Amino acid sequence: MTAQAPVHIITDSSCDLSEEVATGLGITVVPLEIRFGMQSFTDRVELTTADFWKRCRTSDELPSTAAPSPGAFAEAYQRAADAGASEVVVITLSGDLSATIEAAQQAASEPPNGLTCHVVDSRTVSAGLGLLVIAAAELAATGADGSQIADAIRTSAQRVRVHAALDTLENLRKGGRIGAAQSLLGSVLSIKPLITVTDGRVEPAGKQRTRTRALAHLVDLVAAEGPNISQIAVMHADCDDVDHFVARIAPLTDAAPRVMLIGPVVGAHAGVGTIGVVFVTKE
Repeated sequence: MTAQAPVHIITDSSCDLSEEVATGLGITVVPLEIRFGMQSFTDRVELTTADFWKRCRTSDELPSTAAPSPGAFAEAYQRAADAGASEVVVITLSGDLSATIEAAQQAASEPPNGLTCHVVDSRTVSAGLGLLVIAAAELAATGADGSQIADAIRTSAQRVRVHAALDTLENLRKGGRIGAAQSLLGSVLSIKPLITVTDGRVEPAGKQRTRTRALAHLVDLVAAEGPNISQIAVMHADCDDVDHFVARIAPLTDAAPRVMLIGPVVGAHAGVGTIGVVFVTKE
C-alpha cells in the first residue's frame, strides 16, 4: 500500500481469484474454513484448490465450509492501516449464503485508528464476486475514494448474472444452499441441473438430460446477451472440457472471457464437474 493508493480492497476466498491476480491488483483475500469431516483447513493457506479437488475425488465425505472470524477481518484491516491505507472497501460473498459479511461488519465496527471501512454485500459468489473485486481494485487505482468505489460496486452487483450447470446436485442439497432442490432431482442419473444466483440466493434454473445440452443452454444465454456484456468469466470445477466451452462463447461477445477455477468455498457446494458463465451487463 502506498500513499498513491489510500483505498485498499479486501474480499473473501469465495471470490476464486487466483493468487497471481489478487497480488497483482493489491487485493487482500480473507480465507474461509474448509472441512472434511473432523478435519478443518484454512482455504488457500492449508489447502490449495488443486489439493481440494484431489481430495474431493477420493473422499467419501462431502466438504463443508465455515465463515472467517471477525478477528480474521480485523487483522486484514490492521494490515491495510499499517501499510498506509486510509480506507478499505470490503466486498464479500452474498449475505444470504454465508455469515462472512457479518464477520466483516463486526470487525468494521471497531476499525483501526484512522481507517474507514466500507462493507459491501456482492449478492453473488465465485467469479461474480471476483469480477466485482477486480473492478473495485481498478477504481481504486484511478484514485476513487472508498464511498465512490462502494457505491459503484453496489450498482454493478445488480447487473451480475451467474449461470451454471452442475454434474450433481448432491453437494448443494446436503449443504442446504439451494431451495426447492427436489424440483431438480430426477430419477435419470444423466440429468444435469441448472442453477442461477438471483438476488444473492442460489435458485434452480431447470435441467437438461445431458451435459452437452446443459452447456449448450449456457452458450445460448451468452449469445442472447452478447452485445450487452461488459465483463465475462467462465468458472469451472476441475473440468476437462472448459477450453472447448470457452472457445464456443468467446466469439459471442466483445468482452474477453476470464477463466477461473472454482475454489474450495464454492466447490464444496457445487461439486466436481460444475461449469458456469458469469457476466456483468452494461445496463
